[in-house]
Amino acid sequence: MVQSWVLGPNYPVIVGPTAGGKTSLAVALTQQFDQIGTPTEIVTADAFQVYRGMDIGTAKPTREEQGSIPHHLIDLVEPTERFTVHDWLNLAEPLIDDLRVRGIIPIVVGGTNLYIKSFLDGMFQSPEPSEEIRDRVRSMEQDQRRANLYDADRAAHERIHASDHRRTARALEVFLQTGTPISELQQQWEADKVARPDAVLVGLDWDAEEIKSRANQRVKMMVEMGLVDEVRGLFERGVLGDQASQAIGYKQLLVHFEGRCSLEEAIERVKIETRRLAKNQRTWLRRLKPRAGSIWVQASGRDPSELATEVIGRINDEDC
Repeated sequence: MVQSWVLGPNYPVIVGPTAGGKTSLAVALTQQFDQIGTPTEIVTADAFQVYRGMDIGTAKPTREEQGSIPHHLIDLVEPTERFTVHDWLNLAEPLIDDLRVRGIIPIVVGGTNLYIKSFLDGMFQSPEPSEEIRDRVRSMEQDQRRANLYDADRAAHERIHASDHRRTARALEVFLQTGTPISELQQQWEADKVARPDAVLVGLDWDAEEIKSRANQRVKMMVEMGLVDEVRGLFERGVLGDQASQAIGYKQLLVHFEGRCSLEEAIERVKIETRRLAKNQRTWLRRLKPRAGSIWVQASGRDPSELATEVIGRINDEDC
């Protein structure tokens, strides 16, 4: 039974590990709100769903899932273009403010943790390096950057993947510029006062083994839906830019299309990286659990409509 809803100041921001059912929960929420005459619209916070033509591999909501529900901040740019958290915030913040002024509940659906963190608590402003430091880091080979980062900021070294040249360089630049590890600066940022106390963080909890299984199943379904053909088409047209080509599923299949591994090896690598992403996201989510006013629900073995009913009731309690 759908509970009555008192339109208050709070709205949900859904987070959870990849393959954790965030989209399904968002759709279930909109359906239950619709039954009681409360308008909702979905705002996507995903760094790769902004790209047109990258649909299957980014788990972009299908036409059936979108239905008549307005979905915002997907299909914004071509995959040749770069798109940053600043770009997303510049679009998301006025959009959400406008929805709320019009009496529409925004349902923000996470996918990229940096987008969510920056929206909830403001941007992390890392210091800009001098040209001398930037040139110094740029002249290094990646192995040398990684070795220097290991010595300077072991936490950042462990968190940043070895193939992520941009973030490795950035973390090293910050240390050389300030003498302070970027991981320490980020911890200070995380301790600051929240910027949007009206946004209720809704976290989906999953058991580690279950989310690993769901991650494998997601990759299998993507392949069955045509992931390989989707990436092949983008590759043959030469439209995957340096940022879009880093998306899981696309990066690994590009290696296959370049003749450097078999299709079976590429798909297995997609599964491995998807599981790794889910694990990293669960680690990030654990740090958010103490957040005041947040709602955490056990998702294992539960239907999205059941989860939606619980979330609505608990947000309603917060508003009251």
